[in-house]
Amino acid sequence: MESNELDAIDLQLLDSLQRDASLSNVALAEKVNVSPPTCLRRVKRLVEGGWVERQVAVLSTDRLAATLGHGLTALVEVSLDKQGSEHLDAFEARAVALDAVQQCWRVSPGPDFMLVVQARDMPHYLAISQVLFTQDANVRNVKAFFSTKRAKFTTTWPVLPQAFGMNNPGMKESP
Repeated sequence: MESNELDAIDLQLLDSLQRDASLSNVALAEKVNVSPPTCLRRVKRLVEGGWVERQVAVLSTDRLAATLGHGLTALVEVSLDKQGSEHLDAFEARAVALDAVQQCWRVSPGPDFMLVVQARDMPHYLAISQVLFTQDANVRNVKAFFSTKRAKFTTTWPVLPQAFGMNNPGMKESP
């Protein structure tokens, strides 16, 4: 099998790993109905082939809030004055260098960037905004939206056919 081809078992492995990367090889093999040596070989190929970018622990924001406070999540639209690739690259480099910027997306149409920023509180957000938005004369417009409630958060990709909403109640299948 080519390193850039995925079969149904590979997709099941990727789906299982993204939901719980702490599964033992034996448990993972059992889950996708292959032998443990086959499972280990396939997972190794998926990791080495770049299909698995990294394995992380997703922390509980509710549990952390007791220690660190609830914090402030901002979804921020950023429009630049000049959109040349060097200007876009420069802003992007500055944004991704800050740990408080959890996500940075170049988007079109509309603003040039969408950021997800996690700050301790409003003074911390102000400090972040000073670094990202006011120290650069190329930032034309910033529009921040502050989260009042997170209704859904996931790190999973819909890799299995049923994950694309085909088997979800209320969803229509494409003709």
